[in-house]
This record gives sequence, structure tokens and C-alpha cells, in this order.
Amino acid sequence: MRVIRDATLADGRVRDVRLDGETIDAVGVDLDGTVPIDADERLLLPGAIDAHVHFRQPGASHKETWATGSRSAAAGGVTTVVDQPNTDPPTTTGEAYDGKAAFADDSLVDYGLNGGVTESWNPDSLFERPLFALGEVFLADSTGEMGIDADLFADAVERAATAGVPVTVHAEDATLFDESVLPRSTENASGEDDDPRADATARDDPDAWSAYRRAEAEIVAAERTAEVAGEADAQVHLAHTSTPEAVDVAAEAGLTCEATPHHLLLSRDDYDELGTFGRMNPPLRSENRRAELFERLVDGTLDIVATDHAPHTRAEKDADIWNAPSGVPGVETMVPLLLAATRRTDLTVERVRDVTARNPAELFGVAGKGRIAPGYDADLALYDTTDVTEIDADALHSKCTWTPFAGFEGVFPVWTMRRGERVWDAPEEAFGEPGGTNVRRRSP
Repeated sequence: MRVIRDATLADGRVRDVRLDGETIDAVGVDLDGTVPIDADERLLLPGAIDAHVHFRQPGASHKETWATGSRSAAAGGVTTVVDQPNTDPPTTTGEAYDGKAAFADDSLVDYGLNGGVTESWNPDSLFERPLFALGEVFLADSTGEMGIDADLFADAVERAATAGVPVTVHAEDATLFDESVLPRSTENASGEDDDPRADATARDDPDAWSAYRRAEAEIVAAERTAEVAGEADAQVHLAHTSTPEAVDVAAEAGLTCEATPHHLLLSRDDYDELGTFGRMNPPLRSENRRAELFERLVDGTLDIVATDHAPHTRAEKDADIWNAPSGVPGVETMVPLLLAATRRTDLTVERVRDVTARNPAELFGVAGKGRIAPGYDADLALYDTTDVTEIDADALHSKCTWTPFAGFEGVFPVWTMRRGERVWDAPEEAFGEPGGTNVRRRSP
């Protein structure tokens, strides 16, 4: 058996970890084994579970593919990803689910596939498939234009509760968006001038996106989501919460929630540097709200961190704020950014482990994942925490070739294992072979 010798665990203990094929056989001191893997007291974490990615297949493989996205995940210490339904076609029927599953055969890491909700969804066929979750269910339009009304949302949550499937929700109330900042057409239907003052009142600065999709729209939508979840007795999870108030709503209502690295580390103050490359849904918030959101991460109120990895090409993002697509890449930089943050904030390595691995596994019932313990999958990533590097887009592996975190500090893995197989070796810059499996198809 292989033994990883002298690994430092998240709680600071130095232990050996013995592997038996795809699983962890034992964790202890001076374990017997025939093939030693020397950790040299470097940090060993369970492979991260990114519960929110958009790998863009089918329909937009020029932005990302399962092959490129999963490589980016492995190079960032992520060994399980959960893909969202807003592809083309959207994953709203059993047939669409099967089509996406065929693309996922190219994945280097394990995965889950979510189902989506639109007016034309087919819940009967969808719930026959091994869904990771239903959602993200969009309460306001984002990439893919899958926003739904309140009645359909309530019906979908009730159906999911009956099927025993968790629901993840994109909580924004579009009726509360501030349309006063929108550009208005200067022509009416007849082609004549409609409002000669329109251009003078419209905003075209990047911060207009945050002014438009304002924080109150998320907070109110989170409150409504909590009401619907309670009425249906459903397991509901708020995706990419960008405000501390929405996190508090979730905690008080017994929901769970996630935040992204970009909402935890970036704010409206960063628009001057990011421009339209900082446009995402929900948008960046004030620096005060960002700081309070980070406090929720440190103090344990926030359940998990997930990336909402949503790549677009440089050419697509290089547009005005009203026409640039929403979304930023992040699957490769999540754990490196959080580990670097432990060096300058009150965030601990144990919290990083919990919000990226242990908690998502427990929250979504992912069997055999999220812990370094006997019987669990050998999903592991080794980090040299003294090797802090500056994040460089050219060194990352997403197909979109850019990052909003250029210049930030990161601690990247030395190597990453998926169920005992090394799928990323940083010194060799070598990837393993595709072999990711659907975590919902495995026996618990």
C-alpha cells in the first residue's frame, strides 16, 4: 500500500495517510506501507468540492469544456465539481441531462450535474436522473435567460421536496432592480427621437451594474426563498450570496448558503481596475458589505465557499457594461486564494478545509468525500504553504485565459489526487487521464 508520510493536516497534526486503491485505509503515526510518498510536513487537505461551476458544455465550448474546466479544477486542488443547468440546451429535461452527461465523460475530476427550471421543463424525466440538486433556480435572468416567476418557483421547490432533491437558488428579485440607471433608447417605434435627454442620464461606468442589480434585490429574494422553503419543507441552499444580510437570512431560516471568492475578496472599489471583467450576477457590493461577508466566513455563519466559475472569452468581456456577459472564472484559484488569506486575516486553515470540502460533502450528502479519514475517497491535495505565488492568468488552465485575481497571492497545490490517482503534478506540469465519475451514481 502507498503511504503519504509526515503530512500536516488542517488542525496542525502531522500524520501518515495510508491509501488502499481509491480510498484512505488509515490515518496515524508510523504506518506500514510499501510505497512511500513524502509530504515533508507540507499541508494535506481533502480535495475541494466546488458546488457551483459552469463548464459551458453543451453550447459554448469556445468559453470552456469539461476537459479544460476539470483540468483547471485539478490544478487548484478541486476534485469534485457541480455543473449548473444554464447551458444550451438547458438541463431541464431528462434528454438534456443525458446529453450533458456524455460531455462530462471528459472530466478529470468527479462531478455532479444539476437540473434546471424553465416554463418548458420536464420535471418527471428530470427527476428520473441522478440529479445532484435542482438549480441553480434563477429568480432573475442571468447567463442563459432562465429566470422564472414566483408561482413556478414555488411549484419547483415543492416537486423537489417530494423527490428528496435539494434546491439551490439564485436569489435576486428583478422587480427591485434600479432601472433608473439603465440606458434608454433615443428612438421610439416610429424612428423619431423619443427622449433627447436619455444619453445624458444613462450611466455607462462599470459600477452601474452594481447600482442596477442592487443589494436589496438579493436580500428580499432571500427572504422570499426562505418562506417558500418553509412552506414546502424543502432543503434549500442559496447560491453565491453577495451580501451579509442574505447570509443572515439563510442562517435564521435554517437554509444553507455559499459565497464566492470574488464576493469575499473583491468589491465595487475594484471596478476601476477590472472594468467590465468585474461584471457578474449578483454583482460586486460595497467594500463594507464585502468585509462583513468575509466576517461571516471567518465566524462560521457562512456554510461553504463555491466559485460560480463562469468563464467568458476576453473578446466577449471587452464590451460596455450593458453588453458584456456576466461571470468570472474561479475554480482554479478558490483554494489558493483562501490559503493565502490565512496568512493575513483571521481565517484559519481548518475553516478553509470545512468550507471547501467537509461542509459541501455533508450539506449535499456526497458519500465518501470531504474528509481525510479511513473509508473516505483518497481525494487529496498537498500544499507548500511557504510557496506563496502571485496569480498569473497565463499560468492558469481555464480556456478563457484571464482571471479577476491577477496579482493576488495564492498557494497552489504541489499535487492533486482524485480517488488515489494523481491528476495534477505541479513540478512536472502534468495532468492525469479523464476518469471522473458522477457522484450521484455511486453507492453510499
